Amino acid sequence: MSGVSIPWRQNRRAPLRRSQMQSDAQYDLPLLIAIAVLLGVGLVMVGSASISIADRQLGAPFYYLLRQMVYVGVGVSLAFVAVQTPLEMWERNGPLLLMVTLLLLLAVLIPGVGRTVNGSTRWLSLIVFNLQVSELVKLALIVYAAGYLVRRGDEVRSTVGGFVKPLGLLVLIAVLLLAEPDFGAVVVMGATLMGMLFLAGVRLWLFGLLASVSAGLLGIVAVASPYRLERLTAFLNPWADPFNSGFQLTQALIAFGRGNWFGVGLGASVQKLFYLPEAHTDFLFAVLAEELGLFGALGVIALFMFVIWRAFVIGRDAARCDQNFGAYVAYGIALWIGLQTVINLGVNMGLLPTKGLTLPLMSYGGSSMIATCIAIGLLLRVDRETRLGGAA
Repeated sequence: MSGVSIPWRQNRRAPLRRSQMQSDAQYDLPLLIAIAVLLGVGLVMVGSASISIADRQLGAPFYYLLRQMVYVGVGVSLAFVAVQTPLEMWERNGPLLLMVTLLLLLAVLIPGVGRTVNGSTRWLSLIVFNLQVSELVKLALIVYAAGYLVRRGDEVRSTVGGFVKPLGLLVLIAVLLLAEPDFGAVVVMGATLMGMLFLAGVRLWLFGLLASVSAGLLGIVAVASPYRLERLTAFLNPWADPFNSGFQLTQALIAFGRGNWFGVGLGASVQKLFYLPEAHTDFLFAVLAEELGLFGALGVIALFMFVIWRAFVIGRDAARCDQNFGAYVAYGIALWIGLQTVINLGVNMGLLPTKGLTLPLMSYGGSSMIATCIAIGLLLRVDRETRLGGAA
């Protein structure tokens, strides 16, 4: 018997609240409002953080803002499609979805096909925008892992073989991502998959062994490259080399310091004026803290905490209705968004080494925005089918 309680078996007969048994025409309105606010604030901050660099480089101050608005529009449209797609179809096509994204990930590494930016080859050029395939792989891995845990749940919880098989797939993905290189995506995917396995009821000693081995392997990968080692250690004392390895972090910390309690005012950031690199992508939160202050930053953190909490609640309710695939999907999406948010905020505040990870739903980037919106649509689909199951 597993050392971890299986969530839905433990609470299978627990009564659902009346709000969880409402018509399928209703959705989680508080979650939708929180998502809409994050998207709206993200658009405002992308416009503010990118206006100077867009004007200098392209002569179009609102270039990045307009493109981000298009990405949000496409993402919301695809989220609507995801909401209308039954979970049974997602579960049935999970292996195919993962296979397609793995082939795309392999295509990125083909010379002349993948696009290289700042020394990393992570994108496929689609003429209108560059697709970062790793963002789609995150979603595909969650869908596939959820289906696998439903099909092989007993095997995963009782045998070593059932536990090791999905790890082999993770190793393959990690090898392809590290060849780009994209160390941050490897960390997020690995932690997400391990979290899903833990919630599935994997034996504690196996989970502890996996966590130890994974931490050791990631440590070896990190120190094996001088570039990665420098990025991992620079955050410990960025002021030791403020004009080279510690430049991004020192400028971000200055932005936080200038923000004080209520900020310098929307659009009045100084750090975005060519001091803080990647101000509208990886370090958007630092600009937000400078312009909106501590209270604005805490408000955004609270919104993310609410979204992640609601995702876990949706997963729990799906488990109680025996919607096991939907439960695993919701848990995976909660872990993915939660981990990436924590890493991005930690990097901005100097608590974690610098990683090329965007802030979900807010940072500039088409691939991240579209993949996250599809994930939110899938999460809402889980909630919809759970409400139908509760009503039944």
